[in-house]
Amino acid sequence: MNPIVTHEALKTCQAAAIATAQWIGKGDQAAADQAAVTAMRNCLAQSPMQGRVVIGEGERDEAPMLFIGEKLGKGQQDTPAVDIAVDPLEGTGLCAKAAPGALAMLAMAPRNSLLHAPDIYMDKIAVGPAAKGAVDLERPVADNLASLAKQLHRGIDTLTVCVLDRPRHQEIIQEVRQAGARVQLIADGDVAASISTCIPNADVHMVLGSGGAPEGVLAACALKSLQADMQGRLLFANDEQLQRCQSMMPGKDPKRKLNLDDLVQQEALFATTGVTSGNLLPGIKQQGDNITTYTLLLSTQGQAQWVCEQHPILDKTATAWLTLPFTN
Repeated sequence: MNPIVTHEALKTCQAAAIATAQWIGKGDQAAADQAAVTAMRNCLAQSPMQGRVVIGEGERDEAPMLFIGEKLGKGQQDTPAVDIAVDPLEGTGLCAKAAPGALAMLAMAPRNSLLHAPDIYMDKIAVGPAAKGAVDLERPVADNLASLAKQLHRGIDTLTVCVLDRPRHQEIIQEVRQAGARVQLIADGDVAASISTCIPNADVHMVLGSGGAPEGVLAACALKSLQADMQGRLLFANDEQLQRCQSMMPGKDPKRKLNLDDLVQQEALFATTGVTSGNLLPGIKQQGDNITTYTLLLSTQGQAQWVCEQHPILDKTATAWLTLPFTN
């Protein structure tokens, strides 16, 4: 991946996480989300690149957002033109409650290579590298579990399926348990859950259910980098959503099943910085006059990097989180 893209993705996620940290445990999801969005927008606006948001979180629940189609960056000559998928704060509720696993994240890829769609829901199924090709979104849950168990050389009763804890998933939860597998219910964070399928000690073997389409694209970038597997299908609440999606992807069926290459067509970079400590990354830490961030960078070119970095606080006031010396 272009070094400029890597640098901008890293510092943008760091800035969003740091800005959000002042709202950890304060019970105000909207303020935490707004802080992350503002920091991410300001950072990307100063980027030398030609950036365009193609899918982002916020429209579904009228939360603060980087809007789809928004152009960011100075567009300097000889800098890359990139499409951006964003979730400035995955786990707003987790951050508000000081619960584990809140993350700032984005993905960048060359222009016209990420799924361009509204912030709507998406059905998803994800598995790790060892189970690549073993599951299919269109097959029954029990069949997928049987295939997954065979591929992993283990019993169905030893499999764990991660599902967002939502009323709409009651049928899926019942089917998983009836098949004999375990269900791990999570309040938020299906991107981190999808990445967990690639971590041997995480004991997550499949992620199943519907969640945000932006999170689906972000997860796809990470999973493609890790040689894992994922499929999705956009869900439309009304004809207006369907028509809008058709206008964004002319000549393609918006109701079709999407595989990894549909979600991420070319090389991409996924970046995420911890806000609150979780299974994937430690959270923000303030030590004296420094703030420490922990970031994971994944490239579909097969590169993975963990970055631990200290940032000096310039202003010792309560707004110090927002006044760090990020430079290009």
